[in-house]
Amino acid sequence: MHLLVQPNGSRLWRLSDRFDGKQKTLALGIYPAVGLGLAREKRMTARKLLTDGMDPSLAKKAVRRGSGHGGQTTFESVAREWHANERERWVPAHSARIMSRLENDVFPALGFRPIDELEAPELLEMLRAVEARGALDVAKRLRQSAGAIFRYAIATGRAKRDPAADLKGALRAGPRVEHHAAIGVRELPEFLARLDKYDGEEQTILALKLVLLTFVRSGEARFAEWREFEQLEGKAPVWRIPANRMKASREHVVPLAPQSVT
Repeated sequence: MHLLVQPNGSRLWRLSDRFDGKQKTLALGIYPAVGLGLAREKRMTARKLLTDGMDPSLAKKAVRRGSGHGGQTTFESVAREWHANERERWVPAHSARIMSRLENDVFPALGFRPIDELEAPELLEMLRAVEARGALDVAKRLRQSAGAIFRYAIATGRAKRDPAADLKGALRAGPRVEHHAAIGVRELPEFLARLDKYDGEEQTILALKLVLLTFVRSGEARFAEWREFEQLEGKAPVWRIPANRMKASREHVVPLAPQSVT
């Protein structure tokens, strides 16, 4: 990858590589509109296409053809539209995880393909590559996201069927999860007594007690900040957990006993 400086002063990112025995140059964008970080991401995407036996130049042309609804719409263009449509109801971290999985695994392999031409074997090949690195849960979630994208494409008139549905039962099953046994009500006194004698970090003890008293998820307790706890004059103290840490994306107010906040 290099930066080509034109006589008129314009600076252009270029990637030189070989495909099918021929030297080719791929345009990655104009600097500074495309910074170094983005140019490197485009280089990585192009190199992955080459590794998979695809010509990055043809893939780029396919994306351009599919950028509007009038031609063949690419899987990536529909996926990004679907993501933008859905992200308002997701917490930011979940939204970022979904897009990261798509950008890392799906778009390099299938993003440039017209969405109405994709078939189940192509999806399965992409998912097999994810399984090969041991990311079985990621492969499962990618199939779910792909299904949602295809259903969105069907609803908006850009696809006629969902090939991801044909992959049900085709993915490798993950290892059986062994959950810790639940603590019964009668076992709580003994658990609390042992917790008081625990010689580990005091923060761990306090966090466990906070979860027991408030019934919040462990992540909500681990990332709590002092500014979330408030006590107004004449009112009982409360813990206001912000919407971006809640699964339902709504602020959650937890009433606290006066002695719970010091």
